[in-house]
Amino acid sequence: MVRLVKREGIATDEIARYEEYLVREKHASQNTVSSYLRDISQFADYLQARGPELLEVTAETVQSYMDWMLSRGKSAASVTRFLASVKSFYNFQIFSGKVKANPAKGVAAAKAERKYPKILTSKEVDLFLEQPQCVDAKGFRDHAMLELLYATGIRVSELITLDLEDLNLAAGFIHCSSKGKERIIPLYRTAVKALQDYAWKIRPQLISDEEEAALFVNMNGERMSRQGFWKIIKYYQEKAGIEKEITPHTLRHSFAVHLLENGADLRSIQEMLGHADISSTQIYTHVVKGNLKDVYQKAHPRA
Repeated sequence: MVRLVKREGIATDEIARYEEYLVREKHASQNTVSSYLRDISQFADYLQARGPELLEVTAETVQSYMDWMLSRGKSAASVTRFLASVKSFYNFQIFSGKVKANPAKGVAAAKAERKYPKILTSKEVDLFLEQPQCVDAKGFRDHAMLELLYATGIRVSELITLDLEDLNLAAGFIHCSSKGKERIIPLYRTAVKALQDYAWKIRPQLISDEEEAALFVNMNGERMSRQGFWKIIKYYQEKAGIEKEITPHTLRHSFAVHLLENGADLRSIQEMLGHADISSTQIYTHVVKGNLKDVYQKAHPRA
């Protein structure tokens, strides 16, 4: 059980009872217990200095504390997490018969600032994809992986789980399975050529076992890991001298935005990305609008 700084009075007893409830009754994870108790303990400290007592809190008190958190530089996500913690705490108190109503009920969560995905420009993508030099096995493999990632927008987890049989280079597409769903994603010619060079000429030299199914393998001939691919991304980012933070998802986001900018419809992008809900894809329209505004501000003579 998580041990907290000792606190005098009712607050100490109630927090201890709540901790036991989370552990013994709810079987909450240690992270959840730690998070909830930290939030309630900090709230109790706030009340100790200002009042009222922990079991005499009103909705106004909860709102005042949340406003205070924001004024102290806490993120909207932290404040929203506190609201979840305090609701849980007072639901327990209602169940225990200590309070009649939950003071956090009806209090609105802090509005988090919507963060839109960071993307690379087309020139930055070109520069990044040019970094692997096809002069050795590693260069051919890395070039094929990066081209495939940008050509399809697949997730890194999908990339490293691809098998050789998922390629259909004659028809120019890959078969991708994820989260119980399957999708067919087309490839542009440069990606097809990079995959042909790697799959037909280089991969047979790398695999340590002829029974190996993985499309992409490390230099030991075993399936590429997420950590291994992450290092590859970081290596070529530094080599390209691109200051933007590049992750595998950066190429996924760039893939979607560049398609949208060039006339692709949202439904097609949704299908290629494997989004269950179109709302997940619509975020890219905001990125495109933001890019257009930047272009306007820079290019219009009277802007």
